[in-house]
Amino acid sequence: MPAPVEGYVFHTYGPERYVRHAVASVISLRRHDAERPVALYCPPSHRAALEHDGMDTLFAVIEELPEAHRSIVGFKHHLHRFLPFERSLYVDADMIWCRKPDPLWTQLAAYPFTATGLERADVFFGGPKGPGFLVDFLLNRRKRTMQRFDLTHLPRVQAGMIYVQDATLAEKVCTLAAHYLERRDETHFRSRLNEGRTEESCEWSMAMAMSKLHLQVYPWMMGYNSPQLDYVDTLTTHDPDFERVSCKFYCDPWIYSIRSFPNPRLRMFVLRFFSALQRRPDYLNVTPFVLHFGSLHQKQPFYDFSERTWTRLTQSRPQPQPLQVE
Repeated sequence: MPAPVEGYVFHTYGPERYVRHAVASVISLRRHDAERPVALYCPPSHRAALEHDGMDTLFAVIEELPEAHRSIVGFKHHLHRFLPFERSLYVDADMIWCRKPDPLWTQLAAYPFTATGLERADVFFGGPKGPGFLVDFLLNRRKRTMQRFDLTHLPRVQAGMIYVQDATLAEKVCTLAAHYLERRDETHFRSRLNEGRTEESCEWSMAMAMSKLHLQVYPWMMGYNSPQLDYVDTLTTHDPDFERVSCKFYCDPWIYSIRSFPNPRLRMFVLRFFSALQRRPDYLNVTPFVLHFGSLHQKQPFYDFSERTWTRLTQSRPQPQPLQVE
């Protein structure tokens, strides 16, 4: 019996630059995995842009992404509609691959459905990002949500990487997650639209669905074996093309969580202060499978890499010769 087909799934929509991001991510992937196929779901304009510059050959499958699914929840709450492979790994386009992913696929094979995440979500997950989180904390609104929906635990889902090998189960997760999103007013979660974002999050609703269906998240942060780590400028060393990447990974989860501070000087001051105060300075130099540029204030290096990659690829293509008229 042949082995199940394993493959990567990307999706893009919006301005044309986003499909260029997917191309850059695939180019980084091909440094480490030249065998597994890649699928892309995108609008016709993105496919046309790829075909115009000869980049469509990077993808084994290119299918149209319907208008109704050109959003975060429109796609990730309907993964069961987009299953091109027997074992599909859905990845965001703002990722650079740093290591050979064979061990990652081996570990993911144990899960019928999973997403990277943390076993327990903190009070910030899906809640207010400003001082308002104190109100949620003091009133224990997280616990109220769990009691109202009969949940015993709430994981933290990081949906930049989702793995599916059971289509029926994927449909159950996605349908339930969409149901929870419709009932947002009964939870403590806040709409990301109120934070200045242009799209709603799929993560807290998917976390609730996975909890309800007793599905384990795949550990987001596992030291040397981390599937993905966030790019943080002051904690990441790399060459211009990200062929050699090393991330400073603090062993204490609380200390490491300080990496999300947007101001670099404040971030490093707080990291050093609390690691010294609590005597928890231990850290690892880690090369994750994937470097994820998920934070808005950390995306510029990826944008630069994407533009350089696209320029290099298009300039290296043979140019058509002018017609010779005798």
